[in-house]
Amino acid sequence: MATKTVSFASFNLLNLNEPGLPVYNDTDGWDADVYQRKIDWSARMLREMPADVFGFQEVWHGDSLRNVVRTAGLEATHSVLVPPGHTGQRIVCAAVVQTDLLVGAPEWITMFPPEFALSSRGEDAQTGTVAVQINSFSRPVLHFGIRPRATGPVISVYVCHLKSKAPTRIFREPWYEKAVHSRHSEAIGSALSTIRRTAEAMALRMILTTEMKGTDTPVVVIGDCNDGQHSNTLNIMTGQPRFLTALSEGGGDTDLYTAQTLQQYRSQTDVYYTHIFNDTRESLDHILVSQEFYDNSRKRIWAFDGLEIANDHLNEDDHKVSGTGDHGVVRARFKYMPAKTILA
Repeated sequence: MATKTVSFASFNLLNLNEPGLPVYNDTDGWDADVYQRKIDWSARMLREMPADVFGFQEVWHGDSLRNVVRTAGLEATHSVLVPPGHTGQRIVCAAVVQTDLLVGAPEWITMFPPEFALSSRGEDAQTGTVAVQINSFSRPVLHFGIRPRATGPVISVYVCHLKSKAPTRIFREPWYEKAVHSRHSEAIGSALSTIRRTAEAMALRMILTTEMKGTDTPVVVIGDCNDGQHSNTLNIMTGQPRFLTALSEGGGDTDLYTAQTLQQYRSQTDVYYTHIFNDTRESLDHILVSQEFYDNSRKRIWAFDGLEIANDHLNEDDHKVSGTGDHGVVRARFKYMPAKTILA
């Protein structure tokens, strides 16, 4: 196998579940007509944004995703990665991967690394103590490997879905007092969601650092990170690498590079958005790549070949009727072009 290109896509499926099964507090779930529209629209996106690897978020039922793949006509060429027995009880990340690229078995990571710790007594006498007690991802992270070239390294792929910006509902908490906390519930809930998302970003960063440090393992992270390109969440996950370096002299051992930035360097205008809330266009869905995919890296194997976003459907807010998603579909492409230092 001598693949000359490899592509990755991120796709939030907006609570894809079988018809009639509950979704959160909606005990009736999707009706049959809307479900079919979701299947048809999702399948069309797979056809219009073809990729070797699709990373999905908000998958409730394995059969629903298999239905999308079958409708898209990809059954013969791509494999569906969902946990065994995944039949509508919970939300996971999933993937659809070109079958001949897959290496080994997928795993879903629920627990944080055992060495995870977020606590501090403060850096000086004016700073109070902080301690975050959390040890698991709210949405398990999917991890698997692909080998696009028979003589090349295995690419380690992670699909994630970090805690949303939506305020955590606190009215069921034992400490909640309506007379005291109701006026502050949105602020408290937003802070809790931010803390959880930050902890998840740090836990995933620890996993990534452990895999990348000193190994030259190509890594790709696909996900709905629920935060923007320059947010603290993304800064934690990427390590804030330096992009503007001399040709084939850059790259960082544990750094990740956002495909959004790689595209911006080739565009005159930034039009990247994957979500709309209160008329604000945001980029929440990202494809992050290690130095083996960064153009200016001395360890480059794959060169950036472009990024596309399907987001016209975000102009309408009828997703629960039309079957469309509420996030854009992001695809990044890379071509095999090792740096001269690799070829030497």
